[in-house]
Amino acid sequence: MIKETAGLSRRHLLGVFAATTLTAAPTYSHAFGFLRGAGDIRRLRMYSGRTGESIDTIYWVEGNYIKDALNEINYFMRDWRNGQTKQIDTRTIDIMSAAHNLLNTSEPYMLVSGYRSPQTNAMLRRRSSGVAKNSRHLRGEAADLTMKSRSVAQIFSAASSCRAGGVGRYTRSKFVHMDCGPVRSWGS
Repeated sequence: MIKETAGLSRRHLLGVFAATTLTAAPTYSHAFGFLRGAGDIRRLRMYSGRTGESIDTIYWVEGNYIKDALNEINYFMRDWRNGQTKQIDTRTIDIMSAAHNLLNTSEPYMLVSGYRSPQTNAMLRRRSSGVAKNSRHLRGEAADLTMKSRSVAQIFSAASSCRAGGVGRYTRSKFVHMDCGPVRSWGS
């Protein structure tokens, strides 16, 4: 129990801690706020047209990430060209989940691209000027996603409203990029 000393109460210290937490991670406070409405669980639903695999997993319960579910997500989001995996940043997973909740649909995302190995990223850079040399896909911090029932503009709007990372709109290619980097947006 914390005693009141020098004008500090337990309530004051908790308030300072909460303010410090929000200040230290302002870019994720909105995504977590959207997830709070989901109750004490966080869920991710996706399928991959490239591998034919699907995932529907609860990866967070009552404040704790579930290691086995995260491992399942890491494998699902692997570089499908060579099978290499990388730990997917939980902040990216949270942004994806929060945006999905805002879209108000039970349809899973279709994963266009998750983790990319250095070899795959280099190959894609040779084919397209739109692939970043230091892509967040290389670090397991990004996903390119689409849905049949929602437009690119709708997915982009949902992800942007989280104000929790980078969101790119690729209308011609029909997908939205989401990452846990600085808050920014691009594309048309």
